[in-house]
Amino acid sequence: MPDALLLLLALLACVAGMGWLALSMDVHWAQVKGGASPSPALAKALRLGGAGALLASLVLCLTVDSPSIAVLVWFMALAGATLAIAFTLTWRASILGMLVFWTGPGAR
Repeated sequence: MPDALLLLLALLACVAGMGWLALSMDVHWAQVKGGASPSPALAKALRLGGAGALLASLVLCLTVDSPSIAVLVWFMALAGATLAIAFTLTWRASILGMLVFWTGPGAR
């Protein structure tokens, strides 16, 4: 698989991971889904999914580059993903609803 595609997948995994971590918080869940906080089981699943996606992103970066460069690329991807999620929550929070499409429109 081409390196550019692996790095793109790593960036997408970072964005998804940060989004899931943000959605596991009551405040951001209310921004996106409107209403009460997610159930404890869903919040835990979102946290585990977020951590898993960030770990997958690190592994993808390590497959492309040497460890010293891969960690730098991963940190930059984390920073970019964090900014993207923060700006999305500020501007159009409902867009992040696609990260939890299985919960339905008003689900908890």
